[in-house]
Amino acid sequence: MIMVVNEELVDKLAHLAKLEFTPEQKADMMADFQKILDFVGKLEELDVEGVEPLIHLTSHSASLRPDVPHVTITHEEALKNSPLADSDYFKVPKVLAKH
Repeated sequence: MIMVVNEELVDKLAHLAKLEFTPEQKADMMADFQKILDFVGKLEELDVEGVEPLIHLTSHSASLRPDVPHVTITHEEALKNSPLADSDYFKVPKVLAKH
C-alpha cells in the first residue's frame, strides 16, 4: 500500500492529535513522515519466509511478586508536607479550562 504524505494528511493527523503546526513545522512533519514510510518500505523488502514470529524478547518468564497491599506512609504523613491541603485531600490549582 502506497501512502501519500501531503498537507492534507498532516492536517488530519494534527487535528486528531489536537496539534497546530506552523507552515515550517508542517513541512518538517511531512519530511519526517516520508522518512518513516521510506524506512517501512525498506523493511517490506526483507525475505521473512520461515522466520518465526517473535512473541517474547527473551526465553525467561517474568517472575511476579504477590500483590499484597501494605501501608508505607500514613494519610497524615502524606498531607503534612503539602503546600495546600485540607483534612483529607491535596489541593491543587485548576489546570484545565473549558473552551
